[in-house]
Amino acid sequence: MKKFTCVQDIGDLKVALAEALEIKKDRFKYVELGRNKTLMMIFFNSSLRTRLSTQKAAMNLGMNVMVLDINQGAWKLETERGVIMDGDRPEHLLEAIPVMGCYCDIIGVRSFAQFENREFDYSETIINQFIKYSGRPVFSMEAATRHPLQSFADFITIEEYKRKPRPKVVLTWAPHPRALPQAVPNSFAEWMNAADYDFVITHPHGYELAPEFVGNAKVEYDQMKAFEGADFIYAKNWAAYSGDNYGKILSTDRSWTVGERQMGITDDAYFMHCLPVRRNMIVTDDVIESAQSIVIPEAANREISATVVIKRLLEGLE
Repeated sequence: MKKFTCVQDIGDLKVALAEALEIKKDRFKYVELGRNKTLMMIFFNSSLRTRLSTQKAAMNLGMNVMVLDINQGAWKLETERGVIMDGDRPEHLLEAIPVMGCYCDIIGVRSFAQFENREFDYSETIINQFIKYSGRPVFSMEAATRHPLQSFADFITIEEYKRKPRPKVVLTWAPHPRALPQAVPNSFAEWMNAADYDFVITHPHGYELAPEFVGNAKVEYDQMKAFEGADFIYAKNWAAYSGDNYGKILSTDRSWTVGERQMGITDDAYFMHCLPVRRNMIVTDDVIESAQSIVIPEAANREISATVVIKRLLEGLE
């Protein structure tokens, strides 16, 4: 594997799952694979689970790790060509990227949507520049349109907890005080479609995701109807995608907060969320603290998904 930015890059999901479960039984089985190899983790945006789980995954594989926080511990970087650099960004990404590539073997990049220009965001301009100019294998630690390490961990978690071969999985929008990117819901939808679950997306009108991510999912605007008989509930906020509303908050309707009312009509569904979660906005205390909440095992599987991905990138170096 030379890069990892989407579900297509991981290949056969059954093979990837088997590899993940093998690694989960023995996280240090491939510790020699990364000996004398270096991972560089580049963060344009803040992180907790991604930073810790990815660094732990690299350590599981015997790698050295360097972490660079752009705009905090480095020069501010210009990202667009043709710009007269007379502002507060003294270095261009097109020089910085190949320099970074000189110092490492694999690069992980975290760069969120900026909500200034949908075309710029959905072209994945920043991570694609790393892929093009670094000369190294590159993987996404969340990009503008996808968060594949999270979605891979979500898939592993569902496979571990499912009670039927083809569970009903519901992705539900929930209110939030800030405008959040579509990366997690986009990516989750992409992976759920690839897994061929009974997959439903529910949200208020105006929050439709890009069609290429919705895929074969059923879209239901009535949240309660969507929740009926569900086996897994995945709650997440996202800002509007379409037209002039791109990046905007259209609703903060608290009736969409996932509580006992909604969970009561499911088939004793498990509750999932990528974290961090705003309690009593996205989900009530009672639900996230219930026995059916699997947000912690889900977060723990971030180490496993990252280990599989980095292992495959290391194998691609040979």
